[in-house]
Amino acid sequence: MGTLQDRTLCMLLNWEKWFDIILGIALGLLYFHQDSTLKIIHRDLKTSNILLDEEMNPKISDFGLAKIFESKQVEASTNRVVGTYGYMSPEYALDGYFSEKSDVFSFGVMVLEIISGKRNTGFYQSDRTLSLLGHAWKLWKEDKVLELMDQTLSETCNTNEFSRCVNVGLLCVQEDPSDRPTMAIAVLLLNSDAATMPVPKEPAFVVKRDLSRTTSSSKAEASWKNELLATIREGR
Repeated sequence: MGTLQDRTLCMLLNWEKWFDIILGIALGLLYFHQDSTLKIIHRDLKTSNILLDEEMNPKISDFGLAKIFESKQVEASTNRVVGTYGYMSPEYALDGYFSEKSDVFSFGVMVLEIISGKRNTGFYQSDRTLSLLGHAWKLWKEDKVLELMDQTLSETCNTNEFSRCVNVGLLCVQEDPSDRPTMAIAVLLLNSDAATMPVPKEPAFVVKRDLSRTTSSSKAEASWKNELLATIREGR
């Protein structure tokens, strides 16, 4: 019937349906990573690859870049990085390494996009320096996560579930793959009513680009990484 990028369609959905969609995507990824006969790493998860059927159930599609892992295989690498800028994990975008944690990163980006109604690529806010991930991280640190909410959800939103989604999204986009949850843990956290949640560390790609003219080594490295990422083709 449509995809998650169909904003006209998506504006008709209430929070309950959006939460079901997020959970449905998480369960689909869990199946590919853990429950399928073959362990599948998608490598190109993005909102346009999530189809919605007539009942608005999500279906993960487009496995053209997917890789099959051996049962005990944890990671693989490639010299040819392909995928979609904005959804790729740092270890894959910069070094060509991919694993189930790369898909977890992409899932986290999608969660933050869904609940905010904004895309990570082309995200705009007043000082122009933060990515959507950085903006979400800033609001989380300031205990203002509800300000991230897509305004079309304001009347129907369950604020506890919303805050939980922000927390899970930020856990999934942490820079170090070992800090990210597995999809099994992500599903558990999404379904949890616990008062406390794991505390995320700073996400990858917090800053969109370095606007400062400083020549410090850290700034130079950030600039170099941004230039490298800019060479990655957006879309397929």
